[in-house]
Parts: sequence; structure tokens; C-alpha cells
Amino acid sequence: MTAPNTTTDLVALTVVDGVATITMNRGDKANALSHALIDAISIALDTITPRCAPHGDIRVLILAGVGKVFCAGMDLRGVIDDPAAMGEMLRGLSRVSRNIRRLSIPTITRVQGAAVGGGCGFMVVTDFAVTHPESKVGYPEVDLGICPAVVAPWLIKKIGAGRARAMLLAGGTMSGQQGFDLGLATHICAHDQLDATVAALAQRLCAGGPQAIATTKRLLNELDGSNDDAVLDKAAELSAQIIAGDEAQQRLRKMFGVG
Repeated sequence: MTAPNTTTDLVALTVVDGVATITMNRGDKANALSHALIDAISIALDTITPRCAPHGDIRVLILAGVGKVFCAGMDLRGVIDDPAAMGEMLRGLSRVSRNIRRLSIPTITRVQGAAVGGGCGFMVVTDFAVTHPESKVGYPEVDLGICPAVVAPWLIKKIGAGRARAMLLAGGTMSGQQGFDLGLATHICAHDQLDATVAALAQRLCAGGPQAIATTKRLLNELDGSNDDAVLDKAAELSAQIIAGDEAQQRLRKMFGVG
């Protein structure tokens, strides 16, 4: 057992009995993804990567968030009228998503309350996602004049091109039950059973052969294009380009009551 190690004020990293948990600690902001929070998650991932099975002691990663909401998406209020900063946040989210996807161990997202936009992106980039029927999930980016390209490749791999097309073009959000029915989540349970369900799933995954799991993950990533940096780079740049445009800037100013 390893004692908790807080990597930054924004993220807590613990490793217990082979299960690493990265917990976003920005509950007062619904764990919205600021530049600093994205960097903190990246640092935590860099910390655990050398320790991941099959050669290390970490067998499973859980991504979680404190408070009532798992992740409310990108925190754009703090960088309104700063398209360059918005673009860097999107590129950072793209890099973090790739690092999560390419870990040699199974990954689980624990979703309480809501997972919106980039938060819902974590749901589909991890191998498993657990939520409850009343949660709110989805991609409302187009409603804000934003292009959800940075999450599109992962969503297509998760639920298929047809369902992803309809979801991203329609925008909005849906209930956790609807998200489960469409494939955003792999597991659904009562809200008060989230911890138990995630723990049981992590324990089950720890029982698998570490070499077999690592090899299977590597092959799956090759088969579904998860290693295609050119596509992922293009997606991030498209998102950055659109968020810097007049349409997105005007809608964001209106939403935040700026100008």
C-alpha cells in the first residue's frame, strides 16, 4: 500500500493495492478543466506511467473528481477573449487524452453529477466509464459555437461514427441512463453505489494477466487508430481555430455576460 501523494493543489494521486486514482480537486468549480488542472493531470499521468504493469506495480487507473460533479468541461470563463489560451487548453486536453488512452493498464472514469464536453471526453477515452442514471452527460459545444473536434475521434471509436455524428451535431446533453444506452458509459448503477461498483470493477481488472492486458490494449489501440497523432493533432487544431472565431467568441461573451 502506498500513502496518498498530492501532486498539486488541483489533483490528488493515490496508489492503493495496485489501483491508482487521479482525483481532480477543483470541486468549487465543478472540476472544470483550466489550463492548470490539465497540466496537473498530465503531471500525475507522467508520475504513474513508469509504474504501470506489466513491469510496474500499478494495475488499474481510476479518474475521478471531488464534489457533486465529475467534470463540467472546459473552464472558458477565465480565458474569455483570449483565443490563444483557449487553444492551448484544447491542445493540452488532446495530449492528456492520448496519454490516458495509451497507458498499458485498464482505465476507469467514475462519473457523478455531470460529465460535459471535455469531461465527457474522459468518459470515452478511458476503457470503462461508470455513472448513475440521473447524471448529465454529453457534448453541448456546437450550442456555444465551438467545434467538438478534439473529442470526436474518441467518441467515434467508442460509440461508432453514426451515433457520434448525431450526438455532436445535435449538441446538448442527456441523462446518464441515455448515455449508457448509447454507449458513453460501460456501467451504470445507483448513485450511492458508484464507489462500490468502481472498486469491484477495478478489483476484477486487477485479476487479469498484466502482460496479456498490456498486449491486448496495445493491439486495440493499433486497430482503432488511437495511435494516429496526425488525426488527433488536426482535431485539436480545428477546435482551437473555431473557438478563436467571432461566432464562438460572441456566444461565449453572451453566456458569461462579458462585453
